[in-house]
This record gives sequence, C-alpha cells and structure tokens, in this order.
Amino acid sequence: MVVVLKRGYRKEDLDDFVSWVKKDLGMKPSVVVGEFTSIVGLIGDESKVDINLIEAKEIVESVKRITEPYKLVNRKFHPEDTVVEIAGQKFGGKHFSVIAGPCAVESEEQILSIAKSVKQAGATLMRGGAWKPRSSPYAFQGKREEGLELLKKARKETGLPIVSEIMDASHIELFKDVDVFQVGARNMQNFELLKALGRTDKPILLKRGLANTIKELLMSAEYILKEGNPNVILCERGIRTFETYTRNTLDLAAVALLKQLTHLPVIVDPSHASGVASLVAPMSLASAASGADGLIIEVHNDPQNAKCDGAQSITPEQFETIMQSINVIMPIVGKRKI
Repeated sequence: MVVVLKRGYRKEDLDDFVSWVKKDLGMKPSVVVGEFTSIVGLIGDESKVDINLIEAKEIVESVKRITEPYKLVNRKFHPEDTVVEIAGQKFGGKHFSVIAGPCAVESEEQILSIAKSVKQAGATLMRGGAWKPRSSPYAFQGKREEGLELLKKARKETGLPIVSEIMDASHIELFKDVDVFQVGARNMQNFELLKALGRTDKPILLKRGLANTIKELLMSAEYILKEGNPNVILCERGIRTFETYTRNTLDLAAVALLKQLTHLPVIVDPSHASGVASLVAPMSLASAASGADGLIIEVHNDPQNAKCDGAQSITPEQFETIMQSINVIMPIVGKRKI
C-alpha cells in the first residue's frame, strides 16, 4: 500500500503519522521523500487495513493498494532509481558500468593478463569464478580459495573491484574481501543464501534463473532487501526456451520491463545469454540500447583453451571494440560515457 502525502506537510505531522502506522495499523512504514512528491509505503497485511482510516488523516493526499507481493523492490514505493556504488563505480540512474573477466580463475598469469587488458579497454569491474557450479560433476569446479587470492592480486595490480560467485552461506567469511557477491542463476531461489547475504552490507549481483519469471526474480531480490541490504543489482542472463542454436534466449523485453517495475539497477550478461562468442558484441549493444545499466561479459586471453565456457568468451581485442561501440550509444540512451 502506498500513501501519497500532501505537499507542505510538517515534520512533526509525518512523525505522528509514522508512529500511528506502526502502533495502530501494525504495518511497517517506508518513507520516501522526493523532489515534488513524498510517499509512505506500508508493508504488511493490507487486507486488515481500512483505507478510509488512512485517508482521514490530514497529512494524506491519497492511498493506493499494491497488488504485487514485492514491496521493497517496487518502483511504486521508491520512484527514484537506486544507484549502487562499488568502490567509486556506479550502476543505475545515468550510470553505466561494465564487468569483464574470465568465467573461471585458472592461473595467476591468466587472471592478471586479462585484468590488465579489460582495465585498459574501459572495464569498471573485474569478474572471475573461484567456485564454479557445473552441470557435470567431472567438469572443472574452480580453484576455490586460491582463486579468490588470485582475484585479489588482480585487484591490487589494476585497481578494479572484483566480482565472484558465492555458492553457499557458509562461504560469506571467505568472501569478505570480495567487492561484490554474485548469486548465480542456479542459486536465484536459494532463499537461505539470499537471507544471509541480505544481512551483509556488500553489494549483490543477482542473476535471473534460467527458467524463472520476472516476478520470481523480483521476489528473490525482495528477500535480500527485507533483511536490510538495499544494494542489489539485477542481471538478465537469458532464459531456457525451445531454441537450440543459442545456449539461452536473451530476454531484452525483461530489461525494459524491469526498469518500469523496480528501482534497482538492471544489467545484462550477453555471454551466458547466447553462449556464442560471435553474438556477444551485437547483444551487448542491443542491451545498452534497451536501457540496461551495465553489462557483465566473459573475456579470456585464450578462449580455445579455457577450462570453462570458452565458446562464449571473447578476446580482449574484441572486448575493446565492444567498449568503443557502447560509448557511442551512451548519449543516445541518456547515460554517461564509460
């Protein structure tokens, strides 16, 4: 439920209203003060609330019920874009950031070489998998703790904040020096992990599950915000359809729709979405044009010999070309150049 406040209200009236909402209605108020309009979102069981009682308050302009089960991530509660800042790099609003790096950390030479290349090309964050969830138990599972140490070396060499996928809540302490927790597609509905991450203050990159709806993605984000962590970046990475030419089907309509439904930043992973290296460039540009707030791209210095997802990885040279093209699009979609 959203309560729109009258313009020119006094702070004391707002304090009294918030106190009344908590005590008499048993609802949790969330106050958003905008430039022209201020609102109070009421979180709780709306069915037990008499709207007439709220409308009778002098401070109230109007009251609107919200039917969506997600409240904290809902743009109706939070009209302004949320901007998530990571070591000076920003996602959301007029900002566009690009995360780049290999699917998996393989060696010190590999990760340092790629980190330096993507930094030079304009990447703003570095990605790399230390733990790798794989469909086959016989596939490369990542270098685990050693992989995290190598990522930290890459950060020290380049200054790029690091992003890595966390698989289990018990790993949170191991990831204390990682700048961004990535929740992969397979863990999008691992609710105990989401709740644990929600109790941290570290930014979280939440990927859409390969067979999950937009509503389910938003509900997963709601788990995180409900625990107190507002720093969530949503990621569209393609969904499973009947098409077999590509690894997944990139749902760019989801990007535009999510920007309407939620205030959270939305980025795209064109690498997993297509699974084909030659499609990463056109899908990156299409993602930027659709209104995305950033990209996460797999870059490898030797894709043919990559231990993980080489077929969808692009070279540093190809990445540099993509970055140059994206900067041409940025002013057209109202974003700042990278």
